[in-house]
Order: sequence, then C-alpha cells, then structure tokens
Amino acid sequence: MQKHFNRESWLTAAIHLIKPLFEKKGYQLPECLVSCGFASTGNKSGHIGQCWARDSSELKVNQIFVSPTLVEPVEVLDTLTHELVHAVDDCQHKHGKEFKKICTRMGLKGPMRSAGAGPELKEKLQEIAFQLGPYPHGKLMVSMRKITRSPRPRARCTQCAYEVPMYKKFLAYGPPICPMHKSLMKELGDWEDY
Repeated sequence: MQKHFNRESWLTAAIHLIKPLFEKKGYQLPECLVSCGFASTGNKSGHIGQCWARDSSELKVNQIFVSPTLVEPVEVLDTLTHELVHAVDDCQHKHGKEFKKICTRMGLKGPMRSAGAGPELKEKLQEIAFQLGPYPHGKLMVSMRKITRSPRPRARCTQCAYEVPMYKKFLAYGPPICPMHKSLMKELGDWEDY
C-alpha cells in the first residue's frame, strides 16, 4: 500500500494501475492528465467525471476530471475507468456504439451515460484501491438544489385551439388576439404570480 499526499498523485498512480486492464482487452491508453474538479457543466448536471479530447488541450493529451463530491476510492476508480474509455476513444463517439463496445469489453455495465463497473471489474478496482491506499481527499459537500419553476402562462384561441406562450413583460397587456379568427384568446396558466 502506497501513501499519496495529494489527489492528483493518487489519480495518476491509479491510471498506471488501470492501464494493464485496458491492455489485456487490446486497448492502448493514451497519455492523460487527471485531476479532481467539476465538469464544465458544473455540479448542476450531476456529472461525476469528464474527459476532454486531445484537440482541446494545448498539450495534445486527454484531460480528465473526477468530481470532488466523490470520496470512496472504488467509486473514484470506477468513474476514472469510465473517463479512460472516453480517452481511448478520444471523445469521438460520446456515449454511442463505439464507446459502448469498449465499455462492454472492459466490464462496464448499465446505461452508457452512467456506465459503471460490473462485478468482475469492481473486484479488480477494489484490489487497485487497496494498492493505492486511502484517497487523500475530503468530500466536498455541494447543494443539489433544484430550481422549480411553474409553467409559462399561455393564451389559447377558443375556436381553433391555437396556443402561444406569454412572456412576463406582455402579461400586463392581457391575452392577444388570434391571428386567424381575430378574437380575444383565453388565458391559460397562472398569469398573476408568474
């Protein structure tokens, strides 16, 4: 068991230990830089990892980020393995057929956007986690508040059912006139509190 003093050292060592798993299945891992950080979409999307294509990097290497909300070593390795599949594919096929082919051969299961280690791969990742020692990271507690918004008010013609969404700044003018029937349209939804 090794002792790592920072996350990047642990994650880089993890790549070296995961690399033979890819080679056994006939895949060559490209050079990658790995760090702990949020995906470009932030934490709102629930992404727990992200791989950037080589063309995105000035150094022409894949760059991988593992979310700071993850702290359990096997979960971190699972996410890292998913992102390494993207690196093998150089992010060319997103979560499509080619990506799925690599995932399946590597032992990742489930919907491709969130494909995680199946039982056999999970066992190997547990062995790697033991070799690496503790993940030197404290979980970042992030609020996952969902903003709920009521549906936009609309107006509908009572004769033809033509419907239009209403912008807040036009609500004070009242419902519009149907362009076909030239009649006042009916208010739908909450015009008062929007």
